[in-house]
Amino acid sequence: MSTVERSPQLDREGIRTERVKWNLSMAALYEEAIRKQEGVIAAEGPLVCRTGQHTGRSPNDKFIVREPTSEKLIGWGKVNKPMEPAQWDALHADFIESLTNKELYVLDCYAGADSTFRLPVRIITEYAWHNLFCRNLFIDDPAAAIAQAPEFTVIDSPSFKADPKRHGTRSEVVIALNFAKKLVLVGGTSYAGEMKKSIFSVLNYILPLKDVLSMHCSANIGPADDVALFFGLSGTGKTTLSSDPTRQLIGDDEHGWSDRGVFNFEGGCYAKTIRLSSEAEPQIYSTTRRFGTVLENVVFDPATRMLNLDDDRHTENTRAAYPISFIDNAVPSGGGGHPKNIVMLTADAFGVLPPIARLSAEGAMYHFLSGYTAKVAGTEKGVKEPSATFSTCFGAPFLPLPPSFYARMLGDKIAQHQARVWLVNTGWSGGPYGTGHRMKIGYTRAMIAAALSGALDHVSYDRDLLFNLDVPTTCPGVPSDVLKARNTWVNQADYDTQAAKLAKMFVDNFKSFEADVTPEVRAAGPKA
Repeated sequence: MSTVERSPQLDREGIRTERVKWNLSMAALYEEAIRKQEGVIAAEGPLVCRTGQHTGRSPNDKFIVREPTSEKLIGWGKVNKPMEPAQWDALHADFIESLTNKELYVLDCYAGADSTFRLPVRIITEYAWHNLFCRNLFIDDPAAAIAQAPEFTVIDSPSFKADPKRHGTRSEVVIALNFAKKLVLVGGTSYAGEMKKSIFSVLNYILPLKDVLSMHCSANIGPADDVALFFGLSGTGKTTLSSDPTRQLIGDDEHGWSDRGVFNFEGGCYAKTIRLSSEAEPQIYSTTRRFGTVLENVVFDPATRMLNLDDDRHTENTRAAYPISFIDNAVPSGGGGHPKNIVMLTADAFGVLPPIARLSAEGAMYHFLSGYTAKVAGTEKGVKEPSATFSTCFGAPFLPLPPSFYARMLGDKIAQHQARVWLVNTGWSGGPYGTGHRMKIGYTRAMIAAALSGALDHVSYDRDLLFNLDVPTTCPGVPSDVLKARNTWVNQADYDTQAAKLAKMFVDNFKSFEADVTPEVRAAGPKA
């Protein structure tokens, strides 16, 4: 436990219980999780836990409380659904009451590696393994416990069931964010990622108002101190592609870009593990064999406790949560300079986008606002197979402010620091999902290595007239026929049909942004 003397009670939060354990160590949280039968210890040491019926995020159950301090700034709509103050009051009262006399775990930590912008956070959990998850994912600094002054609190109770009629929710699951109270309530779901993403949503509100761009991206840095960003939704390869043994990892999912450079929001990584191999992804694979790693919904042999990372019987969205220090070449400070390259990752379910293309500044803004990808199976509840979607700024579910706010900030920073931008398709090739095949990770790594090293600055490019993209004709380590998507299809007429269909989807989706961008940005996208 922390050496800081504390009252066992949670008076500040209004929770009436003396069964509180504060800032437990990794080993102590293991003991608690095993004592309460929340998980099992697998071979070589990771803690394996199940999340029950909720094996991914529940974005349709997330709400922001409508209150005066933030109401005029929030981009209300399908993503940012309002909860009225009276509904919040009822929810909060019932939520706090449900925790009376329960055994709870508290973690005081930080979000944000840059000390100028870091957010002190308190996490209160019903499950010990949820507390260990947050200990891995947030910045675990003893100074947070000593300060005892969190600026935001997350209270997580999977056993709490919301009442749609009383609380204004859609179901028994609720993720409710109140900016005035500086409080997040997570109930009815055991999926630990809801806590991580709730604080990401908080930072996406707070930091841009301080002129810091918050980004759903991974980041690494090369031998020449060249920082690269990797934008993309879950399942597009952010974690995998930024974990490169030739470069140092800044972080795998959430970052800020200030006037000094890039910094990680987190102190850990949350990687997909389904069909993970030691050959293709050695760094991430090694973390699944370590004491301290939390594995979600990973299958193991009940007798030997050996893991089976290929088994998706519980979900496709199996996960590993581990401290970033488990990656040997992680940057200890969690920060770096201004990016020289920006990679926008898309998992194209149609199989028609080129595997890599160079974007102009205007094209970068177009594709950032579009945020095209496929929802990959398992990442959200109910998603069984990839489906095409547009997620603005490659992170729409987590953006409280209007999308144009973030897009303008990114455009300004790209222009100011002359960053090169690339669109990379980690999705399908040779046909759509179900017919084609997923792009080989070896090819994607080779293309990104060439882009970051400057090798693609010295090759010729073909113009893809339909998608308005510059596609390299050659790339070290990649067969030339792979670079042109149309050539990978057996029936190229089918390619033309699918490509036209996707191009029209781009055009239709972008109509909602046309009034907020320049004519040059409007002209940078696909042609219907």
